[in-house]
Amino acid sequence: MGKESNIQWCDATWNIARGCTKVDADCDNCYMFRESLNATRYTPEGPVRTKTVFNLPLKLKEPSKIFTSSLTDVFHEAIDPFRDEVWAIIRKCSQHQFLMLTKRIDRVAALLPSDWGNGYENVWLGTSVGHQDAVHRLETLKKIPAKIKFVSFEPLWSSVTCDLKGIDWIIIGGESGNENGSSKYRPCEYQWIQHLVEQGRDAGCAVFVKQLGTYLAKDLRGTGCDRHGGNWDFFPESLKIREFPNNLKN
Repeated sequence: MGKESNIQWCDATWNIARGCTKVDADCDNCYMFRESLNATRYTPEGPVRTKTVFNLPLKLKEPSKIFTSSLTDVFHEAIDPFRDEVWAIIRKCSQHQFLMLTKRIDRVAALLPSDWGNGYENVWLGTSVGHQDAVHRLETLKKIPAKIKFVSFEPLWSSVTCDLKGIDWIIIGGESGNENGSSKYRPCEYQWIQHLVEQGRDAGCAVFVKQLGTYLAKDLRGTGCDRHGGNWDFFPESLKIREFPNNLKN
């Protein structure tokens, strides 16, 4: 299998459902809501269980890093009725690494499978923090057993200061979006990204700078940089960092 995802830090995405509901200001310009505006398959409010892709990991033979899920939140209340089926597929696919990213980290401890123990070997558990007031999610994550714990600082739309001890991996990215309409983007500054890189280094985390975001990419227009600011050829040298935990390769 080749790389099936445009997200730089995973090989494939597995959407067990499509649709979500917003948690806080980090969700204001969520790409899922933007991309669903003209979709006929699903509505942004949901989630609605998928059909043809629900068993996707069982069909992928090459070991892959799988983002679970990009168009919903695995720990959303609407997924409670069929989450056991998700765990069952994960148990059958020990060749893959499942990257579960949630803003509903406060629900996770009560929803883990009975055989979770200190964490499944093939599950990375993560949460999102886009601004200072969301750091509480990071602190909740620290209390949950998992083999790899990670934090996605995306969309990063303010400076964030936090204690990253106990976190294995951080992803950093500015917000992407449009100039007009309902899905605009918020500014991200180089110094905010650099500040998180330094905090990650101090805590011994693997660091992955995913994208600069549309605001910073505007300064690079005409150079060949994409509008999301994801082409690291245009990153400042100090931000050209794309590491994985435990020395795993992309």
